[in-house]
Amino acid sequence: GPRPASGFAACMRRAGLRARAALIRAIAMPLDGDPAVCRQIMEVFQRHDPSGAGVISFGQLEKLLTSKSFGCTEDNVKLALELWGREGDRTVDYASLITWAMRCEPDAVALAAPAPASAPAAAAAARARARPVGGRKIMMVFGPPGAGKGTIAPQLSEAYGIPQLSTGDMLRSAVAEGTPIGLQAKDVMARGGLVPDDLVVSIIRERIRSEDCVPGFLLDGFPRTSVQAQLLDSMLKETADRVGCVLALVVPDEALRIRICGRWVHKASGRSYHVTRAPPRSLRPGDAPSPTTMLDDESGEPLMQRPDDTEEALGKRLKAYHDETAPILRHYEPTGVVCRADADCMPQDMWDRVKDVVKF
Repeated sequence: GPRPASGFAACMRRAGLRARAALIRAIAMPLDGDPAVCRQIMEVFQRHDPSGAGVISFGQLEKLLTSKSFGCTEDNVKLALELWGREGDRTVDYASLITWAMRCEPDAVALAAPAPASAPAAAAAARARARPVGGRKIMMVFGPPGAGKGTIAPQLSEAYGIPQLSTGDMLRSAVAEGTPIGLQAKDVMARGGLVPDDLVVSIIRERIRSEDCVPGFLLDGFPRTSVQAQLLDSMLKETADRVGCVLALVVPDEALRIRICGRWVHKASGRSYHVTRAPPRSLRPGDAPSPTTMLDDESGEPLMQRPDDTEEALGKRLKAYHDETAPILRHYEPTGVVCRADADCMPQDMWDRVKDVVKF
């Protein structure tokens, strides 16, 4: 039959070098038909086929082949599929595709199995397979600027043994790792656009498959709208999970004004101080806060105030928070998972205010 486009075959050969997984080791551009290379390529496809059925959709195939693992261009993929003569199929038997593209014998891929896992990895895989459907502790924490989310979220994470997941961190990680979803997000961000809600949910879906999320997880920075909340709920239903606790930190606006407008930071380290709640040693009683009197305890360097830590900026931030958050709380209220905690207190007292309010 017709042979694959040379660019596509080259991409397939490079797969061994470019795969992120440790399954593939130092393969130096071997010739077409090398059984070892064909098996290594097969292992890459198997890693992207959780069902183990040996087939993936054409959409999945295109995403995989244009991902960092293979580095094919869209034109290479389209031309190869046309030459293969199977572009009309809805799914792809990837063993057949590899056999055709690499000119190897069917036996080279038909019996291919993933590389042996280490004992810890095998144990983790076994635990993942044995994971009961549903029942995870899934939390969200909401609070206006300065309410203390940064204080209480790590404490909740530690108390319940669940990771704190930041959407920003997950996006950056997916982009850095070159996952298919991460590459889509990278393309959107490179054009200066906002990452679509469904793509963010896909990144969350990918992240919460990790072993550390078996007990549950705490979402930080998501959802921000009721539409995002609905998308999240639909995604969680896939594994019979649901949001179990939505914690809202309540602090009067005047208290927030005092907290935020009194906040100073050390730019180099990120250490944070407050004129009354956590003053640096350099601020003496009666001193007016200024770059001269507000000095970092460790370096002695002047502290600074962020541009958005002003009364004018705070007013806009509070309005945005209330406009965004109120619909989300209304979305979850009927399910009985919303709980509110009085967070008008010192940081060291916040846990006592929250621990008896949070219920699963």
